[in-house]
Parts: sequence; structure tokens; C-alpha cells
Amino acid sequence: MKQFWVDARPWNKEIVTTAIESGADAVVADRAGDVKRLGRITTVAPDGDRIPGKDVIECTITDKASENEAAQKGKNRIVIVTTSDWTVIPLENLVAQSDKIVAAVKNVHEAELALHVLEKGVFGILLKTTDPAVVKAVAALIKNASGSVQLIPFTVTKIQPVGMGDRVCVDTCSMLADGDGMLMGNTSSAMLLVHAETLENPYVAPRPFRVNAGAVHAYILMPDGKTAYLSDLSIGGQVLVADHRGTARSAIVGRTKIERRPLLLVEAEGGGAKASLILQNAETIRLVAPDGSAISVVNLAPGHTILGCALEGGRHFGMPVKETIREK
Repeated sequence: MKQFWVDARPWNKEIVTTAIESGADAVVADRAGDVKRLGRITTVAPDGDRIPGKDVIECTITDKASENEAAQKGKNRIVIVTTSDWTVIPLENLVAQSDKIVAAVKNVHEAELALHVLEKGVFGILLKTTDPAVVKAVAALIKNASGSVQLIPFTVTKIQPVGMGDRVCVDTCSMLADGDGMLMGNTSSAMLLVHAETLENPYVAPRPFRVNAGAVHAYILMPDGKTAYLSDLSIGGQVLVADHRGTARSAIVGRTKIERRPLLLVEAEGGGAKASLILQNAETIRLVAPDGSAISVVNLAPGHTILGCALEGGRHFGMPVKETIREK
């Protein structure tokens, strides 16, 4: 999820209030106390949560030398970049070198350009405006933005009960739809798309906010491309939700439930990768077919086609690393 910051310098109470109500991630101000009196939000201020000149650097790009300076500073800290004549090329060069670039913009058009620079876009944007309507419009652009994951078909090769174990339900603060799910795997190199509990069942009411995800040890793909263990998810965190077309978005974790249940192992192959996942052995646990339909694990058989993704294997604290790591 891209960061959405709002510049409240000089002080503008209406802009700050609108930023907080619109779900902004941070407010840049001269005094953090002014902001904190209006609501809980991260502040960038001399007395704030992030300190200008220390945690956050501001740079104005006027030529190649200043661009190079911003790129160098962006290796270790967040850099707010202002261009003298708002252009894309300097941002492209900076985004290619740093994942910590925040582009200063004045309107929706500039924000949209910055968010799609080199496809991946900037780390975030800093909006400077005196119009609350612009704050709301840019917030909607960012908060409703969706990313994508490259899903590929996997052919099921094995389904086997493995006994009792602890599995995790992930309950989100979002209503999920048919075809939505989360990507999980026993290894970080390949994951399977597990369907949300959106479907009717004679015995259990739908829980359209939930994905009955897998065993506690499994990896889950996160919105930033990192992985986490299912057992490490916590209230208020974010998870990645994807549909069968690969359209992805973030969802807030409302809670997780870890319970002892009968488990089964699913193995599949696709795109030269081998995926496996341990799931609860119950009819309401489903994987996703290429057309978006859900296949219950009790009906799953070798030869069935399900969706997943192949990733760079080997992780250190959720991040891919270039070292000798073998997962099996």
C-alpha cells in the first residue's frame, strides 16, 4: 500500500481534519501537538514521530546534481522530493534507485502519475493543497488502488490427511467476494490461493470476512511482497487479498483464530514450481480454480487445476535473500 501524507504547513486545521478522516498515513506539520489534538496519526514534525532532517529528508530537484543527491539520501531514509517543474523523468530515475521516495504533489493528476512511475510507483506521496476536496480525491485514489500478483495454474498431484495440528483463521475488516482469497504455502517459493469463506453451506453460515488459511507454520504473501508466518499475524496488521484474475488489495486483520483441527496436505505443480500447503480437512476449506470457482478440499483430486503463484524462494525475516536456502 502506498503511503499517503498530507502537508499542513502553514497550519490548516480543516486540511488536517480531512486528512485524518480520509485515512491519511501521516501529516507533515510545524508542530506535532497541533495535529495530535485532532486525532491519532503519524506526524512528521520537529517534535513528531518522524523528525525532518533525521528520519525524513526533503529535497528539491532542479538539476542532475540535486537528483543524484536525493538518490543517495534515499538509500537509508525516506526522501520527500519536490520538482521545480513537476516532471516524471527525475522521479523515474529516483524510483529506479530507491524504494523510499515520497513525491510532493498538488493534485490528483500529479498523484496518479507518481503512483505509476516505472509501473511500481513511488513509496508514497505528500499532498500540498488548501482544498479538502482534493485531499478526499487523492485519498480515494490511493486507498482504493489495487495491485496485482501473477497467478499461474497448478495441477494437483497429491492430497493426503496428515493428522491433527493447529490451523489459523484470518478474519479481516473487509467483506470478501467469491473468487477472493489469500496466497499461502509450506515454502516461500510457491503458494496456493485459498478461497474466502463466502459460499453457502448447509451446516455453517458464510463468513465472508474470513479465510481459513492453513497451519500455523505456513507462509502468507503480504501486500509489500514479503512473507509472514500465519502464526505471526496480529490485529491491525495487513494481509494481501487477491482474486482469480490476480487483482490484489490490502485488508486489515481484525483477529486470527488458532484452533486444533484435522489437517491434510495438498501438493501441486505448475510453471516449473512445486507448491504445497497444509490445510484444515473440512468441506468449507476451498482452493480456487482458474475460472474463479471454489473447489472444496474434500472434492479435490489429483489432476485438478488450481491457482497459485511462483516466487523467489529463500527468505530472511520475510524478505527474499540471495543465499543458499533449501526448503522442502
